[in-house]
Amino acid sequence: MTDLDAAGAQALAGMRRDAPLYRVTLWPNRSLSGRGFVGVMAFTGAMLSLPLVAIGLVKAALGLAPFLAGALGALGYAIHCSNRDGRLTEELRLWPDLIAVERREPQGRVLRWQANPYWVSVTVHPEGRGRPENYLTLKGAGREIELGAFLSPEERAALAEEVETALARARAVEAGASAPG
Repeated sequence: MTDLDAAGAQALAGMRRDAPLYRVTLWPNRSLSGRGFVGVMAFTGAMLSLPLVAIGLVKAALGLAPFLAGALGALGYAIHCSNRDGRLTEELRLWPDLIAVERREPQGRVLRWQANPYWVSVTVHPEGRGRPENYLTLKGAGREIELGAFLSPEERAALAEEVETALARARAVEAGASAPG
């Protein structure tokens, strides 16, 4: 994908008034809600404080407290970073004459790619060569982009089938619209 902040080509997808034939928004799986975060932190804090209670000695407990607080703080920071990275989204929209993918990264950068669906190919790469299982790419307009790299292998395979079906439908609609009538 390319960073196309002011390019005229990407404006085409953003200015379309007609509804796409197919649209999907992808995001990483999230397993911990805000309430779950509080629960994990409370449980971890309670478990880390058990040695302080068991020791019962004030001096020894005070010596351990900064390390236990550091461990709890590190856990909280790691969960915060994971949640921030989870704000990644990819949106694929497909019309009979245009396919557009927009990736919004957690840092705010937006990457866009688009092509004519007639020339786009969907490839599910087998595992190997440093790629995960069912690595999914779209190729068209002289570029190859990954799609849904954060999904599970099963989800990528299902997405590939959906996109192939949607592309076939878009090509059929476009062929019907351009046929002499």
